[in-house]
Amino acid sequence: MSDIETLEAEISGAIEAADTERGLEEVRIAALGKKGSISALMKSLGAMSIDERKIMGPALNGLKSRITKAIAAQKQALADKALEERLTSERVDITPAPPPRPP
Repeated sequence: MSDIETLEAEISGAIEAADTERGLEEVRIAALGKKGSISALMKSLGAMSIDERKIMGPALNGLKSRITKAIAAQKQALADKALEERLTSERVDITPAPPPRPP
């Protein structure tokens, strides 16, 4: 179980360190992609005994679920941050225009 906890700590750290959506997507692919670290562990379930599968299966599914939620939360945080930066950088001049000059 310590391997799963170590892997979760590493991936969680990478998720928190991702400061762009592209960087976050790279972390997601490295963890959950076809050749990702969690996917590799899921593939190894077939070679385990039934008793090992009963323990590792739910543990890996829980890990996958927690990582997926952490990625979604970080993605939302990055989107919120980008929106906040955009809103603070853009200004709208709402001062009234002078009345039109007579011809």
